Formats: sequence, structure tokens, C-alpha cells
Amino acid sequence: MHPFQSLLAAAGLAAAAAAALYAVIALTAVLRWRNRAAAKIPPSLPPVTLLKPLCGNEPGLYENLRSYCVQDFAEYQIVFGVRDPADPALAVVKRLQAEFPGMSIDIVVSPQQHGGNYKVSNLINMFAQARHDVLAMADSDTRVGPDYLAAVTAPLRDHKVGLVTCVYRGVPTPGIWSRLGALYNNDWYIPSVLLGLLVGYDGYAAGQTLCIRRDTLQAIGGLQAIADHLADDFQLGELVRGQGMRIQVSPYMIEAQHHEPDLLSLVRHELRWMRTTRVLRPLSASFMFVSLSLPLALLGLALASAAPAALTAAWLLFWLTAAARLLMHCAQRPPAQRLLSELWLLPFRDLLTALIWCLSFSSYRVRWRGNEFDVDPSGVMRRLS
Repeated sequence: MHPFQSLLAAAGLAAAAAAALYAVIALTAVLRWRNRAAAKIPPSLPPVTLLKPLCGNEPGLYENLRSYCVQDFAEYQIVFGVRDPADPALAVVKRLQAEFPGMSIDIVVSPQQHGGNYKVSNLINMFAQARHDVLAMADSDTRVGPDYLAAVTAPLRDHKVGLVTCVYRGVPTPGIWSRLGALYNNDWYIPSVLLGLLVGYDGYAAGQTLCIRRDTLQAIGGLQAIADHLADDFQLGELVRGQGMRIQVSPYMIEAQHHEPDLLSLVRHELRWMRTTRVLRPLSASFMFVSLSLPLALLGLALASAAPAALTAAWLLFWLTAAARLLMHCAQRPPAQRLLSELWLLPFRDLLTALIWCLSFSSYRVRWRGNEFDVDPSGVMRRLS
């Protein structure tokens, strides 16, 4: 056998082994998370202000926002904020005010800009109306159960905990592109987060839910400290950890709606997320190909075919990877969902993720809410004219 063929086969076996190892460990992390113990909620908790920044009337917005109005919680205030007085989300909030007249629901309408991040600017404008010292910030596309607010704010009773966040399950709106977007989250991103937690990574913070005490926020310089950052959630977590406090990942899993009207929208969203990771953790982003387990296993199989003696081992590793990938897909789905409805999408989803990872190295530009930004190596965003 030619030495070059032996080298290709060895590289193929190494790729297949790396893919199988990652798939099995990621599956272990997912199963461990599913079997975690439920957190104990104290009988009484301090009042909370919930900040909900809005932008547009997204699909399911009324149902999403309403889920925050029916919390099993003694005292809490909701502050909704928009930048544009003509924003159609205001009609949804006013509907909720009429439906829940006894609730403390406030609306802030302000176009004032405090930095490059429009969402954080919205939060800063809303913050002046916050009456309580425990603050929860949650995205508009999330939906929760009535026990959510108690579950995610209870850890803040421990003053060693500076920030509480959640992992989340993507729920697609109708359409193939939304389904592919939810699969990106459920079958690739969240398993990688859970694997990080399994091996001790303590820097995860997700904007879908961020809970913090007022004094902690003031100690890090307020929301103004993250107003120019693309990954405001990550930066908030880093600042909190810099104060010697830890980030607590709540066992509560929320639902985040994925709405992708077309392929271009899907690719733009995922490129923004992937390029954000590349900015914040360049070394991790470079080695992220290991997490693309099924495409990596296919590559390993192709390379190993250069040496027939290596092909049997490569096939075994490929089927191990495929089995772990399928089990992970099943483990991430609620029991009521049909398994077979999305199996045919998995190969396309994994290949698309690999393509987006490759495209993420082409530039540092991202598109967000119709605007284009350039992002510097520290994560600070600058709008392009």
C-alpha cells in the first residue's frame, strides 16, 4: 500500500473516532440533564420585576407574552418596552393589560439609543420603571409555565449566585425552515452547551432568560456596560463572574419559538450565532468541527476507504456516531412529538450546520433585525452605514 493511502486511512479513522467520541459524550450530557433533580422552591420569594423588550408582532407573540402574565408568584411587575411608538407589539401588550387589569403591567416607549445593541438600549430605557430589586429579563419569543418565575429567581437568594440563566427547547412555527432552525438549537447547540456544563464550563448565559439582583447589576456598571456588545448575555455573565460570583443554570427549561420564513433568513440567523461564537471564543470555534459529528464521520469514512483494512473500523465508528446522533434527537424531543416526522431532515440539517460553520470564517459581519454590523475581536458591534 502506498504511504499516502495509509496516511489518508489513518486520518479517516482519527476523524471517525473523534466524531463517535463527541456524539457519545454529548448524548451522555443530554441524558444527564434530562435526569437532573428538580430544584426546590422556597415558600416565599422577594418581588420581581420582569423586563420584556419587544420588536414587532412576531408569530405567537400574544401566547408567549400571556404565559408571563399567569405566573404562580406572589408579587411581580412586568415592564414591556419598544423603541417605536408604531410598533405593532404595543397592541398585544394593551390587549394583555385589558385582560389582566389587576396586574402590574407597565409600557415604556422610547427611541433613545444607548449603544450599538438595540435590545440592550431598549432594556436600559425600561429599567427606569423597574420597582423591585430582583430583575428578570426574558426574550419576547419565549413561552413558559406558571412555575417559571419562582424557579429562575429562587437561586438568587444565595448571594454567591450573581446571575441565573436557562437552557431552552426550540419550538418551530409551521414550515420547513423553522423546523430546521429548531433542530439547530435542539440537536446541536443545546447539546454542546450541556456538554460544556458536564465538563465544568461555567460561563454559559443565554438571553432567553437572565435573572440578576439590582445591586449586582449596579456593581458591574449597569446595563450600559453591555450596550455595545453583540453577545450581551455572554458579556453580562463575564462581568458578573468578574465580581467573584457564579452563574447558575436553572434546571427549568423554557420554550423558544423559531420562526424562519425562508432559507436566507435561516442562514443569516445561524451565521450571526456562529460568528458570535467565533468572536468570543476563537479557539473553540476553530475546533467546532468535532461537534459536527455526522459530517465528520462521513468524511472519516471516505478517507478510510483509501485502505480496505481500515474500512471496517471506520464503518463501526460511523454507525456508533449515527446511533448516538439519533438517540440525541429522540432525547431532545418531548414524548408527545412524533419521532418519524423529522428524521429525514437530520442529514440535511447536519450538512447545513457544517456549511454555516465554514461560512462563519469568511468575515466578522452579522445581520440583525434588518441592520448590518461589523464586530471587533472584543465583541463590540458597529453598525455599517
